[in-house]
Amino acid sequence: MGRKNRNRQRAQQDRDGRPEGKRNRDDGWGAGYSEIIKENKLFEHYYTELKIVPEGEFEEFMEAMREPLPATIRITGYKSHAKEILHTLKEKYFKEVQDLEVDGQKIEAPQPLSWYPDELAWHTNLSRKILRKSPLLEKFHQFLVSETESGNISRQEAVSMIPPLLLKIEPQHKILDMCAAPGSKTAQLIEMLHSDMDVPFPEGFVIANDVDNKRCYLLVHQAKRLNSPCIMVVNHDASSIPRLHLEQDGKKDVLFYDRILCDVPCSGDGTMRKNIDVWKKWTTSNSLHLHGLQTRIAVRGVEQLAVGGRMVYSTCSLNPIEDEAVIAALLEKSEGALELADASADLPGLKYMPGITSWKVMTKEGQWFSDWSEVPTSRHTQIRPTMFPPTDPEKLANMKLERCMRILPHHQNTGGFFVAVLVKKAPMPWNRRYPKGETPAEGNPSVPDTPDPSEVKKDNVCGFSSVTVLHIDMKCSVCYSPPPPKKMKLFGFKEDPFVFLTEDDPIFPPIQAFYNLSPDFPKLNVLTRTHEGKKRHLYMVSKELRNVLLNNSERMKVINTGVKVWSRNTDGEQFGCAFRLAQEVGHMLFSLSPEMGSIVLRYLPDPQDLDAPQCPIDLCGWRGKTSIRAFVPRNERLHYLRMVGVEVFRDKQGKRKDGSTETQEGSTKDAAGLSQEADLLEQEGEETEQTGSESNTNDTEPVSSSCVFHWGWRARLDTPGLVDLDKRSLSQL
Repeated sequence: MGRKNRNRQRAQQDRDGRPEGKRNRDDGWGAGYSEIIKENKLFEHYYTELKIVPEGEFEEFMEAMREPLPATIRITGYKSHAKEILHTLKEKYFKEVQDLEVDGQKIEAPQPLSWYPDELAWHTNLSRKILRKSPLLEKFHQFLVSETESGNISRQEAVSMIPPLLLKIEPQHKILDMCAAPGSKTAQLIEMLHSDMDVPFPEGFVIANDVDNKRCYLLVHQAKRLNSPCIMVVNHDASSIPRLHLEQDGKKDVLFYDRILCDVPCSGDGTMRKNIDVWKKWTTSNSLHLHGLQTRIAVRGVEQLAVGGRMVYSTCSLNPIEDEAVIAALLEKSEGALELADASADLPGLKYMPGITSWKVMTKEGQWFSDWSEVPTSRHTQIRPTMFPPTDPEKLANMKLERCMRILPHHQNTGGFFVAVLVKKAPMPWNRRYPKGETPAEGNPSVPDTPDPSEVKKDNVCGFSSVTVLHIDMKCSVCYSPPPPKKMKLFGFKEDPFVFLTEDDPIFPPIQAFYNLSPDFPKLNVLTRTHEGKKRHLYMVSKELRNVLLNNSERMKVINTGVKVWSRNTDGEQFGCAFRLAQEVGHMLFSLSPEMGSIVLRYLPDPQDLDAPQCPIDLCGWRGKTSIRAFVPRNERLHYLRMVGVEVFRDKQGKRKDGSTETQEGSTKDAAGLSQEADLLEQEGEETEQTGSESNTNDTEPVSSSCVFHWGWRARLDTPGLVDLDKRSLSQL
């Protein structure tokens, strides 16, 4: 223990009269922590003066800010299981919780978000605290947790779902998420990219970036749940994210994105309902410090946006210094290259306030400034001219700032949020020339790091011009030109390389022969994470992402990309292939199943049996000489059991009162019959266990001999070929 920690511990003991971490039994879980008072006079004074809340609604606004944020869930829209999950929610869980009363609070029936398509997003008055702590809601909470882990549900704040919807994504779009972590919006982008489930490899892709190396791995975890070959996670400062290149027709072109999500870091005063620390920490200086960073990120975003493309700028702040001021600065810099799109009809049912055109700047001491000319020289480093609205009435009117959207908490019981949609009509004025030796993409001049010195105005002008001012008088604190590019810095762990297979790679012919892959299978899109030694896993990316990786390996730090396709399994060598299929791509490679070894199990719905799952289910498995079993990932077991009507729950210790490890709800008759059948099949499968034709590798586990009913399925194989499952067989997975 270091000196500082020892001193801190002694001070804690002096205050409490007992060692740190010790508490009296009667203290309760809240003892030792003073309750945060949800009051901030400066906050109320500031927003009362700005008049962002309609007249007569401010008290209602503040009352809503003090209430806990409702729980909101979103069902993954592109997965075929979405309708089944929605049916289970509506017919089982929502009906069970709507009549409950917890701590004197009556639980209201969950309602769909009126503006979210296809009833795929729901909210309830259940707070996170109640949902986690109440025994009456334990089953509902476990359902949410297990389905979240399997990627079928995302617990996401309602207003956070808005920006991806406004991007209007199509499968062919190239998308950049500039500040992506923790990844809930990125997951939406991936879902929209895969809107057509019949196309496993859409032409578009998502590049998700975050400056925090550690948060990038949280982003990877979110993206991996969706098993997409079209996602890449990178680690860069968004304000200086490198320009990438693509190879087209033998020439390198600059990569311009069709859609960009610019959800910038912000002061977060719209999140007070869930982040109560903001109440005591809020001050106007937070917005003043962040405004410059937000502007630089947004500028870098529009530089990389294709002409005709769409960028959504959003914050979870209500402050116009972080919202309209940044948008106004972008529009003024663009000189007509950008325009605010009218998104009022894109989300019918969403209540919002239009953007404001007049605001003031306040210091943390409470001093107000209405115009840049009023700011004393001593404040020029804290307050910038771009924080004020344009003074020219005609220019202000042409910006149409009222097209911005501000969501207030009391209108639809949500958090606070701001969003604006920008459309690029022409290249940015400082990007109308391209660097020597580079060829611009058709209709999209590339983005130089610095302008041509011959075109630079050298007069010391404090205003927006069509070119960047190179010679800047350091005494002049007003400079509207884009910031100079930063040198790329790499942080965090050194990632393993991404190595694509070559045409003559000896590892692929046995795979191609065993799985009977067609000659045009895109084997060049298969990659590994090592140059030397045995390759444990093989991953696959889309053709377009391969292009990005090969042409930008020195420009960017890639954290993760691709979806796992094959995993090494030495037991498969007896069948001629040392790699088994990974569950992540079972639905993509359904037609590639061999007769022995690694196979795909598919359940096809029976329209006549309405009690059975009405969507196809694909599982990777292993076929031995006399038996077959599925490799079900740990985080998906409860999901597949639930699909066939079998519920498995655990108490907080993972055990029932009688000592067993799970609580199972379902048909007692079916369970007894299946258990007897499992005993018989267990005896028949002993020979297979001895020969080792089934194995447990990597992240999935086969059925164990003691829990056939829960975790696996065995069946006598009478005929070779693909295994088709009915409901009874599926229930034994």
